[in-house]
Amino acid sequence: MNHRTDTALLVIDVQESFRQRRSEWRAMCPEETLANISRVVDWARVRADLIVWITHSEPNSGTVFDPARGFVQVVTELGPASAEPQVTKTSVNSFTTTCLQQLLVQRGIRRLVITGVRTEQCCETTARLASDLGFEVTFVLDATTTSDLVDDRYGIVGRTELIRRTGAILQQRGFAEVLNTEDLLRLEHGD
Repeated sequence: MNHRTDTALLVIDVQESFRQRRSEWRAMCPEETLANISRVVDWARVRADLIVWITHSEPNSGTVFDPARGFVQVVTELGPASAEPQVTKTSVNSFTTTCLQQLLVQRGIRRLVITGVRTEQCCETTARLASDLGFEVTFVLDATTTSDLVDDRYGIVGRTELIRRTGAILQQRGFAEVLNTEDLLRLEHGD
């Protein structure tokens, strides 16, 4: 299917690699998060938006992110359609080590909708860089997720706090319009 709009949905790092860390996956990715991502994907398909599936890879690392282990692929439930581009990155953001910017510019994309895994890491850095590159960014907060951060110096920063903080910073600092799935769907349907 050819896209008809100037909007692209980026689905970042929703991949089997994370699911291999079973206890972290259960805590990090509640069913409603995957359901929200799926709803946004369905919304983008109905609109004929470009959908770009981005995965993270760490070649020769021996970890679950090493492509040789076979887990650097989108989770089964979301399965990309054959015409939807798949991009693999080796950096935190989705631009630096990929041809993503070229792909978007060549297809006339001006607006990005961001969903995915590691709200404050891969999703946020992609949103910030996209904004700096001149894209209009919509960050669908409840269609992103992360896990708690545990640090000897700073203690525990819970996933809910990380998600809330990311939304506040992106919105208040002007990097993105931050919406929840329901807001995005309602806004796009003119309600």
